[in-house]
Amino acid sequence: MTDEQNQTCITACNECADACDTCATACIDEGHGAVMAACIRNDIDCAAMCRLAAGFMARGSVHAKEVCALCAHICEVCAAECGKHEHDHCKACAEACTRCAEACRKMAA
Repeated sequence: MTDEQNQTCITACNECADACDTCATACIDEGHGAVMAACIRNDIDCAAMCRLAAGFMARGSVHAKEVCALCAHICEVCAAECGKHEHDHCKACAEACTRCAEACRKMAA
């Protein structure tokens, strides 16, 4: 893995975490908490995983590839859930999750 790949993936993870936080908060603030519970749960899990993966990569951990593989999976799950909804924040989150999953999959290879 190159430093450029590493930084690209860290950036994708951080952007995804921010998009997930924004989506979860918007779902709650808009009063959709009960209806959007699965979306909110996935957003929270994905944001936490993305931040964890970014930290592993930033530290140069020997476990970064394994963490990135799991992060890619969780991002895909979140993208699929958010992709079911028409809210702009859900669409933006799904796109960020898809980009992050792709970056993490490359890091895990």
